[in-house]
Amino acid sequence: MAINRMESDEEISLRIVKTIYNKAELIADQVIEEGDNYRNWDEKLDDILTSRWLGFPIMLLLLGIIFWITIIGANYPSEALAKLLFGGQQKLALFFMWLNFPNWLLNFLVYGVYHGLAWVIAVMLPPMAIFFPLFTLLEDAGYLPRVAFNLDNAFRKAGCHGKQALTMCMGFGCNAAGVVSARIIESPRERLIAILTNNFVPCNGRFPTIIILAGIFVGGAIYSYKTLIASAVVVGLVLIGIITTLLVSFILSKTLLKGVPSNFTLELPPYRKPLIGQVIIRSIMDRTLFVLARAVVVAAPAGGIIWLLANNYIGEITILSKFINWLDPFAQLLGMDGVILSAFILGLPANEIVLPIMIMGYLSSSTMLELDSLIALKSLLIDNYGWTWLTALSVMLFSLLHYPCATTLITINRETKSLKWAILAALIPLVIACMVCFSLNFAINFFSLL
Repeated sequence: MAINRMESDEEISLRIVKTIYNKAELIADQVIEEGDNYRNWDEKLDDILTSRWLGFPIMLLLLGIIFWITIIGANYPSEALAKLLFGGQQKLALFFMWLNFPNWLLNFLVYGVYHGLAWVIAVMLPPMAIFFPLFTLLEDAGYLPRVAFNLDNAFRKAGCHGKQALTMCMGFGCNAAGVVSARIIESPRERLIAILTNNFVPCNGRFPTIIILAGIFVGGAIYSYKTLIASAVVVGLVLIGIITTLLVSFILSKTLLKGVPSNFTLELPPYRKPLIGQVIIRSIMDRTLFVLARAVVVAAPAGGIIWLLANNYIGEITILSKFINWLDPFAQLLGMDGVILSAFILGLPANEIVLPIMIMGYLSSSTMLELDSLIALKSLLIDNYGWTWLTALSVMLFSLLHYPCATTLITINRETKSLKWAILAALIPLVIACMVCFSLNFAINFFSLL
């Protein structure tokens, strides 16, 4: 292959890769026989799914359908689980009374530890059990590499490596896994950008919170279209996460991590017929139960700690109330309150427990109620604590953009071998989350839109 000295390094690299693939395709055509229908089917699908005009809208539509099915399907199982688990709460209390447990220990175990576990399971299991198998179907069919292909050009324009699109897709499952997958990026500079921005797409732990709040708050008077509007809101939040990833990557590539983006060639795998049974088993075992188990392990002590904080006093005020009151003025600027912000702080070990901790915080600060459905949850937040659609949106945005969980931060420290980058990986999203929520609430209040 002749090389023109007037060409840039990028153009030469692209020509070399193109020549290699043309040669490989020529050899394959000579030695491999495959059915025309198979080849035509793959090519026709790719013409649509990776189209410049249709690729991105189709991606958003598919995500919207998944969220819509999740929101519709999660309500009744969640209500049934809540009734079952909270129905056993009093029986558990009577059992401990029969064993002559001290009153403080009975309350700690039943209304602290058990109550927290019941909420985690009832609130989080149904949406996860629906969402993860559906998302895994797209992954198993070979669609996610097409998403990375559609996003490749945007990432290169943002000054980072095209492979970052792949690591971002991994982040939809788990941000810690997305950080580890950044190893596929050869350039240390571009790998760091991918690591520092992987948190901006919602992971397994944040999806249930976002989906639940969208499902119970969004839609207002247009009840018949409520789930469609809620699904569109969740898709919009995912889109905000992708845009934030690109913007922060661009800023990092022009400031802290300057450099020229590298080229790479993405080879799209063939489409596969998903193995439904295998997909269900894998998604339930590897994702749903894994995430739920991690949430339960953290929620059990968290429920106990919150009960202790809510039942131990400094003067005439509980420790929990004191902490909440201290956070409240700043939280109000972000469109939230002290309970919500304290839940995000106490939920650092795992994003899965932020919403349950929030509910435990509300319930512990008044009477210990038993919420037996998502409708009851909505009533609690609106009637007792004055939530509005703006509060819910602020919480969803903060959940989307705030710092990664402890597992991800530990993974970042291990992958970068630097505490500095782990601290930056926490501070950058936190500052952005605060700025976005503050700007949103300032604009809504300034223009009297609430």
